[in-house]
Amino acid sequence: MKLFKFASLLLGASLLGLGGAMVITNPGQEAYEEYATQQLTLYLETRSDEICQDTPSFLQDLLQDQCGRLLRSLLDNNQNQVRQLISRSTERQNFYVLSIYKTNLHLHDLLPSYYVESVGVFQNFYIYTAEQR
Repeated sequence: MKLFKFASLLLGASLLGLGGAMVITNPGQEAYEEYATQQLTLYLETRSDEICQDTPSFLQDLLQDQCGRLLRSLLDNNQNQVRQLISRSTERQNFYVLSIYKTNLHLHDLLPSYYVESVGVFQNFYIYTAEQR
């Protein structure tokens, strides 16, 4: 019986410690915005060739081989605007031990929009839903 009580106390203390650690390391909105800005920039940079191929033909003729470099330059020089867009497009649900972030990026009706859901826990973010709408 004493062993059962000791094991129960140990388990309870461990769960309490784990919960406390999760509360302390639950990343906030600013950390998410920084993470999402980096992820969006990386995504667009790695798909720059595909994005450039989808431009209208008159722009392709005008830009020729400069499109990818221009896109990367625009992204590098406008990180604050990208972050503001993400900030305006994100809803955070704070459950204290973790947070759920729902981001709906929509710029214009003629452009595709993107919906991303992420969980923030232990100072990290994990994307579990990402779709083009």
